[in-house]
Amino acid sequence: MRPALIRRTHSALAVTLLGLGASACSTAASSDSATSSDQPIQVVAAENFWGSIAQQLGGSQVKVTSVINNPNADPHDYEPTAADGRSVATARYAIVNGIGYDAWADKLLSANPNSDRMELKVQDVVGLKPGDNPHRWYSPDDVDRVIEKITADYKKIDPGHAAYFDSRKKAFEDKTLAPYNELTAGIKKTYAGTPIGASESIVSPLSDNLGLKMLTPESFLEAVNDGTDPTAEDKAAIDRQIADKKVKIYVYNSQNSTPDVQAQVNEAKAQGIPVVTVTETLTPAGASFQEWQVRQLRELNSALAEATGK
Repeated sequence: MRPALIRRTHSALAVTLLGLGASACSTAASSDSATSSDQPIQVVAAENFWGSIAQQLGGSQVKVTSVINNPNADPHDYEPTAADGRSVATARYAIVNGIGYDAWADKLLSANPNSDRMELKVQDVVGLKPGDNPHRWYSPDDVDRVIEKITADYKKIDPGHAAYFDSRKKAFEDKTLAPYNELTAGIKKTYAGTPIGASESIVSPLSDNLGLKMLTPESFLEAVNDGTDPTAEDKAAIDRQIADKKVKIYVYNSQNSTPDVQAQVNEAKAQGIPVVTVTETLTPAGASFQEWQVRQLRELNSALAEATGK
C-alpha cells in the first residue's frame, strides 16, 4: 500500500454506473461538442500535471478540467466521481497518462463514449507500455513530445486557431519553460555521472535525462512504487550505500513515504547526505507545472552542489 496517499479501491461496476449517469450528457455531446471559433475546446486531463500544460498551450481557446487536482489524491488508485463522468462525457479532448498509471481513466472513457472526442494517451506518444516506468512527466524529453502532440491535436480540432496554438507553443517552450530547460541542461552539464539514491521509480526518468547515476536497485524502486515489500537483500544494499556514502544525495517522493523509505531518509540525513524531496502531483495545490518542477530542480541542484562542492 502507499500510506502517505489517499488510496481508495474502485470497481468496474462503479465506473459503469458513472457512465450510465453521464449517458445523457454523452448523447448531447456527440451532437453539439464540435468546436467553433467562439467556443473553447473542452478538455479533460486525468492528472493535473498534464492538465496544467494543456491549459497553457491552449490559452483562451481551451477550458481544461483535471480529474486529479488534489496533492493528497493517489492517481494510481483513484475512484472516479459522477462529476468526473460528466467531465469526460462532454469533453472534446481527453488526456490520460497510461502505462498502467491511471487504468481508471481508460474505464471512465469507455463508460462515457463520445464519437467527437479525441484522446491522447501519453504511453502512445512516448512509445511505452504497461509495465514500463509511467512517470513520464519527470522526463523533459517526454514532456517535449507531449507538448508537440497536444498542440498538433488542438490544431486538428480547431484549425481556425492554428496560428494561435503555434504561438502559444512557441511562447511556452521559449519563455515559460526557459528556467526549467536551463536548470535541466545545467545540472546535466555539471553533475552527470554523480551517484544518487532514491526512494522509488518516479525519480528514474529525471535522473536518466540528467545523466545522474542511480545506485538504488531498480527492483527496490519498483517495489515501493507498486506498493509491495522490497526484498531484504535490496534494503541491505541500500543501507550499505548510505553508510558508505556511495550515494551523494538521496531523492524521495514524500507522497509515498513507507517505513523503509523513511528509515533511509533518516539514515541519509544522519550521514550528512543531502535529501531532496519530490512529489507525484502538483504541489502546492494550484501550482503550474513549471513552478512545481523548477522549485524541485533548484533544490536538486543545491543538494548536488552541497554534496560535490561543484
